[in-house]
Amino acid sequence: MKLSRARALQHAVDATVVAVALLLAYLMRFEGLLPRIYAKQLVLLLPYVIVVRMGLLFGFGVHRLVWRYVGLRDLPRIFGALLAGSAVLLLLRYGLAPVTVGLGLQVNQTLAVVPYGVLAAELLLATFGLVAVRVLWRVKTERDGRSALRARPDVAQEKTRALLIGAGAAGVMVAREVHSTAALGFKVVGFLDDDPHKHGTIIHGFRVLGGTEALAAFAAAEQAELAIITIARAPAATIRRLVALAEAAGLRVQIIPGLYEILGGRVSISKVRDVAIEDLLGREAVQLEEDAIASFIADKVVLVTGAGGSIGSEICRQVVRYGPRQLLLLDQAETPIFHIEHELARGFDPARLTPLIGSVTDRTRMATILAAHRPRVVFHAAAHKHVPLMELNPGEAIRNNVLGSRNMADLAHEHGVDAFVMISTDKAVNPTSVMGATKRLAEMYVQALAQRSSTRFITVRFGNVLGSQGSVVPLFREQIARGGPVTVTHPEMRRYFMTIPEASQLVLQAATMGRGGEIFILEMGQPVAIVALARDLIALSGYVPDEDIEIAFTGMRPGEKLCEEINLSAENATTTKHPRIWIGAHQDVEHGQLVAAIEGLAALATTAAPALLRAELARHVGGYQPYVGAAAGEGADARVEPTGSAEGPGPERPDTAIGLALGA
Repeated sequence: MKLSRARALQHAVDATVVAVALLLAYLMRFEGLLPRIYAKQLVLLLPYVIVVRMGLLFGFGVHRLVWRYVGLRDLPRIFGALLAGSAVLLLLRYGLAPVTVGLGLQVNQTLAVVPYGVLAAELLLATFGLVAVRVLWRVKTERDGRSALRARPDVAQEKTRALLIGAGAAGVMVAREVHSTAALGFKVVGFLDDDPHKHGTIIHGFRVLGGTEALAAFAAAEQAELAIITIARAPAATIRRLVALAEAAGLRVQIIPGLYEILGGRVSISKVRDVAIEDLLGREAVQLEEDAIASFIADKVVLVTGAGGSIGSEICRQVVRYGPRQLLLLDQAETPIFHIEHELARGFDPARLTPLIGSVTDRTRMATILAAHRPRVVFHAAAHKHVPLMELNPGEAIRNNVLGSRNMADLAHEHGVDAFVMISTDKAVNPTSVMGATKRLAEMYVQALAQRSSTRFITVRFGNVLGSQGSVVPLFREQIARGGPVTVTHPEMRRYFMTIPEASQLVLQAATMGRGGEIFILEMGQPVAIVALARDLIALSGYVPDEDIEIAFTGMRPGEKLCEEINLSAENATTTKHPRIWIGAHQDVEHGQLVAAIEGLAALATTAAPALLRAELARHVGGYQPYVGAAAGEGADARVEPTGSAEGPGPERPDTAIGLALGA
């Protein structure tokens, strides 16, 4: 293999360092007065040392280390190669066959009289020398890079003076990045940390000034304009407190990326960003069984329906981390598929990505895809999810959420798919909306099919995800950008939230645990008041709620609940080995009767009036209590009130309406 000029020069430098280390070891051993016999011994020994050292440096992969990025993590590799070389030299010292040379000595005898002190000193000097040249080269290249960047017109402008809040491991990483990268756009003036033992210390050239309670004073003294929260996995309460302190001091606030983003490889820790609503909700990072997920996905053909949507696209991002043989990206919308394919292709082999356009309601098209690509795992995320829109278009909700899910489940069974994972929603519990009722019917069908199929059918149910397309957070941001008002349907409206990466990771984890027929329920934490969410978003946008931006209450819409139900006790849910995944109580469903019910709905879906479709859904989905006449323009007064007290929802009722005696 042809060496580049730079790589050849690096090898020459290494060989020179090894030679100089041996020479210095002899001079140190004899205090600078090298006897003639040992001078000859040095000349004889030098080729052996260079060959052994360079060979083992290559064998240990030291030649692959890029000098400008060398760090402490590389020291074990360098020292290991040198230590192995010293062991080889010791073996040569005793085991080399006698060879007569012009010195009048035999090679093994010459080696035998090499002082141990020389070999020990040579090891230490070679280690120091090889590390030193790499560190010096890194320092030089970083300095040259900073000088070049400072000379650029787009970088030479004055930088924002910033305080780093948090002098732990994450803060140290950011400080290191600041030192090595001149284009970050801010100048660090110091750390703040609440650990008194760190006060006064210096980290990568930046002093820890004091605690966060004196943030305003330090900001004024250092003329800071920006506070950057550099605390890994900081609790939501801590972030709220620091944001309030920084805003009171007149500072703009940013934060390092969340653990999901860093672990996913999408961003560097130095890519600070504005504080987001996800940070204030404080969801904990998901602990995954990486080996189990890798075994579930690696080297398999995986199909994701709804791959262009919020959850579907994130499932794709998570799946590629585990090396599928082929990832099939299916959606009926071409633009989202175009974007997610190009995003994934930046870090994954494009030849192993297959974009597919089609609707899950088109059974023939779906059958063609499964026959052609033979997926082993299917993640079914395609669904209509917008509650008010589905109230107005119940036929489409039935076609997509029920018939589309039936198509995919049936085809997975027919084509011998190993595992079929359907994404569901907390709105399927005691549904009051068409969307929730259709998702519940899809759950029932998948459970029924699981009883007669070798395919493992798994359902994963969870609540709202932050920032998904068409959800409340993007809507609030749009309203804030327009100057308000921010519209909330009811002052007591509450919802469960989790982040999109969190939900997708737990879906993969639950998929590895399913044996078939289970409904896994993701632990959602505590429900969040929507009005509090609106106030937080307004504040994070730099405005004062109710002063700069008004909050308006518009009244509940058809199909909405004050609070969605993730009632683990009412569903007789049981724990699993994962603390954030539960299993809902299994309910036997007779497949034949369920098929007949769905066929009846299918016949009505394209022609029947919305009110009739909602009534038919209510016949087949126990617990579904629709609004009477919930068409456009009809309000909540027409609603059939659910069973249960004002303090909370009533118990979930079994799906009895098609005569399936599920415990009623």
